[in-house]
Amino acid sequence: MAEVQSIPGLKTTYVVKKAGSGSQVVQAKNTVTVHATGVVVETNKQFWSTHDKGQKPFTYQAGVGGVIVGWDKGCLGMKLGEVRTLTIPAAEGYGKGGFPSWGIPKNATLHFTIEVLKIR
Repeated sequence: MAEVQSIPGLKTTYVVKKAGSGSQVVQAKNTVTVHATGVVVETNKQFWSTHDKGQKPFTYQAGVGGVIVGWDKGCLGMKLGEVRTLTIPAAEGYGKGGFPSWGIPKNATLHFTIEVLKIR
């Protein structure tokens, strides 16, 4: 069984599901393309997946606050092809307000499974 890893300064944790390859890793300001699936831990309900019909891989700039904190910091250091499952507490996710339009309740803990497809 894979070991739960911590992220310095955060409560978000991760488990490497599949090791990546190569020497390039996700660093702040990289443009990263990923497959991602998000699940609310408390309800075990999926609220988003780039694998779903009509969806496509998601591209964002890493480490600059363009996504929730747990994701933003939790993907730093990932290699190409790596798959991680992040466990993101509410304070580092969508917080006290949740994200009702996506079915994310207030104070929800999230699991995001992320696969790095491209690093630029």
